[in-house]
Amino acid sequence: MGRRDALRFSLAAGAAKAVTLSGASFARADDGATVRRTLRGHLPTGAPDFVYLPVEIPEGVREIAVSYRYDKPEVPQGTPGNALDIGIFDQRGTALGGRGFRGWSGGFRDSFAISAEKATPGYLAGPVRAGTWHVALGPYTVAPQGMDYEVTVTLRHGEPGHTPRPAYPPERARGRGRAWYRGDCHLHTVHSDGRRTPEEVAAAARAAGLDFLTTTEHNTTSGHAAWQGLWGDDLLVLCGEEITTRNGHYLALGTDPGTFLDWRYRARDDAFPRFARAVHRASGLVVPAHPNCPFVGCQWKFGYEHADAVEVWNGPWTADDELALAAWDNMLVSRDTWLPAMGNSDAHREGQDVGVPQTVVHADDLARGPLLAAIRAGRSYLAESSKISVELKATTTKGAHATLGETLRAEPDTEVNVTLTVRGAPEGATLHLVTDEGTMRTGGGTQLGWRTTPSLATYVRAEVRHPAKEGSGLPGAMAAMTNPVWLGRSRRVE
Repeated sequence: MGRRDALRFSLAAGAAKAVTLSGASFARADDGATVRRTLRGHLPTGAPDFVYLPVEIPEGVREIAVSYRYDKPEVPQGTPGNALDIGIFDQRGTALGGRGFRGWSGGFRDSFAISAEKATPGYLAGPVRAGTWHVALGPYTVAPQGMDYEVTVTLRHGEPGHTPRPAYPPERARGRGRAWYRGDCHLHTVHSDGRRTPEEVAAAARAAGLDFLTTTEHNTTSGHAAWQGLWGDDLLVLCGEEITTRNGHYLALGTDPGTFLDWRYRARDDAFPRFARAVHRASGLVVPAHPNCPFVGCQWKFGYEHADAVEVWNGPWTADDELALAAWDNMLVSRDTWLPAMGNSDAHREGQDVGVPQTVVHADDLARGPLLAAIRAGRSYLAESSKISVELKATTTKGAHATLGETLRAEPDTEVNVTLTVRGAPEGATLHLVTDEGTMRTGGGTQLGWRTTPSLATYVRAEVRHPAKEGSGLPGAMAAMTNPVWLGRSRRVE
């Protein structure tokens, strides 16, 4: 792109969400030949979310390889600098929905390659067919000076080879029947911006005492087929994706293997309902992730109408989670529209522990369908490790009883006994029983009881917290928390 094109682009960029620029064209070459083209350009501040560079691919290409770089000028303190993501779409096009999607690595890699036989993690192996491919650039943030970029496309000619059939994980593992199962449903490997391999994550999941995990790479499905030989009778692997938009992230949890969900939209585009429906058609759950994360593009802006649960606890407990907890608790006033809470590690590398926290689910079996049904129903609690187990139940003298995600059906003036039992709590932990009025009972030890009536408490939920830091003015970090037990009438899901 020349200087004149850059100037025209800078004038139009603020009005566009995506733009296609001039690209490169390759002629057919002999087998064994390697041909290379380099594209250079400038992106101004206010650049569109996505910039596409078309690449004309001839017949007879065995592999396409792409590398890129961009400048990182100094910026004033507090001003975002340059950050540029990259991916690619094949000859089927760039239309929303991702029919032509062949991979995305965000800003984690500076190069990738695709052939029929293999592909760089984050990308999908398959034939490099003739037609117009598009290198996709995502200017995540642009410095005041703008961004100069350089993209090099290399084609290697020859016989294409054969694409291996993907080996997806089974939907069921040997469970314990109806029981409590521990899972971490937000994890990253080298297939997006994680540093661990799937082998390392599987080993860490077993060490953390997990029964299941979900692979949720950013904006790609390449990780779905990366777990062969890693699942087993003791560990179920579910497929998913972290859809990373400019207005927040959400998990497509437990989807059919190979299901790709597009991320190229904002809340103003009114596209989220379409893709939430696509998650549900793929038998998965929609779970907004770290909704109060303060980083650019991470805070959740799409609302909760189409969600099935919400990630209240993400990684070690922080102020962001405290905000998410407060917002979630406010939802509980309406039991017809509330969302169950989840806790996941979002672990990327060593030092970020898999299973901290984890969602502990009471499901009929260690299988995709029963686990997702239990998560959606709120039959679960969250814990910082497998050392902690929690039981919360409500009973009446007439024999009615209910536990997490269930409703204790009782008349408004019926006396209800609530009992919280905790095993493996950290030293000095405090136990809390919380209702729609706030915290109603606090204590230490391993058990806490309380009496109420449905007329006084719409729900009861529990928290187990570490001792507060002296002088912080903040409550102690969470060690475990539960979804609510409902009192008095039915709710939307039983």
